[in-house]
Amino acid sequence: MSLSAKLLLLSLAFAATNALAASCGAPPSGELKAERVAAVTPSRAEPGLYEGPVWVEDALYFSDFSFAKGFPSRVRKLAADGTVSTFIEDSGSNGLAVDAGGRLVLASHKDKALLRHVPDGQAVRLAGGFQGHVFNSPNDIAIAGDGTLYFTDPDWQKAAAPGGQPVTGIYRVAPNGEVTLVDGTRPNPNGIALSPAGDVLYVNASDGLLVAYPIVKGVPQAGRSLVSGLEGADGMAVDCHGNLYVTEHGAQRVRVFSPQGRQLATIRVDANVTNAAFGGKDGKTLYITGAGVLWRLPLKVSGMPY
Repeated sequence: MSLSAKLLLLSLAFAATNALAASCGAPPSGELKAERVAAVTPSRAEPGLYEGPVWVEDALYFSDFSFAKGFPSRVRKLAADGTVSTFIEDSGSNGLAVDAGGRLVLASHKDKALLRHVPDGQAVRLAGGFQGHVFNSPNDIAIAGDGTLYFTDPDWQKAAAPGGQPVTGIYRVAPNGEVTLVDGTRPNPNGIALSPAGDVLYVNASDGLLVAYPIVKGVPQAGRSLVSGLEGADGMAVDCHGNLYVTEHGAQRVRVFSPQGRQLATIRVDANVTNAAFGGKDGKTLYITGAGVLWRLPLKVSGMPY
């Protein structure tokens, strides 16, 4: 190929990249404040948390669990028209995700497993343990384009059912169901997300670090610290630029970081916060879950539904 042809291809690739970035929308900057969704109110008398928001078709789904014995949980649904209903009464779930078929995938502390919800049928168990032991309390999920599942397994709700793992780990579930341990050295890994290209796995934990694990030929490699000093880091969302929206539980905020770890924005809320996901008709509304509260913040950028 001639030099001029190579330059033309590079120019076209650069133009395509710029066009994609422009259509993606501008990410947030500075200080912002999310507003409560008034229609969503606690469904239990005892205290608990909303968790694992995920947008599917035209509605937001989220887990609603309490701190009572066994951490009972249900999945609730906020429809586009603002109505709120119970979608699964006894889900035992924390984190939620949506697979390529539009089906909910649940991180269940009740079952200590990853489950695929089947309407009007028995849930399908996707992963139930590792090396002869059940998991501790599956917490948050990310799903790759090829169907590979990644999830965190801290011990926050380990007491929901007997048994568990000797470590709090980050796991990979291959499309054939094989489970491997990505990292078993981090204390209570929590939020997990994939880059838009699926080539980087991001995980935060109680160590206050957001760690990036490069994925090579489908396998996560050794991680490197991207952000340090996070305060009670919990779930995460990712926009189409690859920016990370990291919830910080007790700090009552969501901080937005570039893929290089540079802070871009801070989103304030008025209660403890747990997780975030993009949704809405155009995918540009950030939904944030917390301690019996759901917030909403319209943005100019689109992102992942979980």
